[in-house]
Amino acid sequence: MEIKDILKNLREEKKLTQDELAEHVMVTRQAVSRWETGETQPNTDTLKLLSREYNVSINTLLGSPRQLVCQCCGMPLNDDGMIGKEPDGSYNEEYCKWCYTDGEFAYKSKDTLLDYLLGHMPNPDILSDDERRVQYDGYLSQLKHWR
Repeated sequence: MEIKDILKNLREEKKLTQDELAEHVMVTRQAVSRWETGETQPNTDTLKLLSREYNVSINTLLGSPRQLVCQCCGMPLNDDGMIGKEPDGSYNEEYCKWCYTDGEFAYKSKDTLLDYLLGHMPNPDILSDDERRVQYDGYLSQLKHWR
């Protein structure tokens, strides 16, 4: 779905007129109209406001152009309900809600996360805990949070 269609559908789902939405995100009705016809797109600051207004991620507003992955644990973030949030309620699209909530990280060290993974992830290849720890550590070390 294109951005223009997503924006229009979200506005209509919330039963807002273009004028009402414009007032909520501090733009003109004409700006909203141009977004919905595909003539222009909202700027970054306005996308943040729309994200909060509709309680969806910016990635969703843009038609999910990229696969989001938690930069702490590596979990794919397949829907907005999995994405962590800041204290003001805005989405932080870099982390899942289990690793990052209200501006706080759940895992204070990589070892804490590794311990959690060892205790909770399946082990179909029946590897030793040491082997699994090395595998998990190699993957986690590639993620932004642990570099």
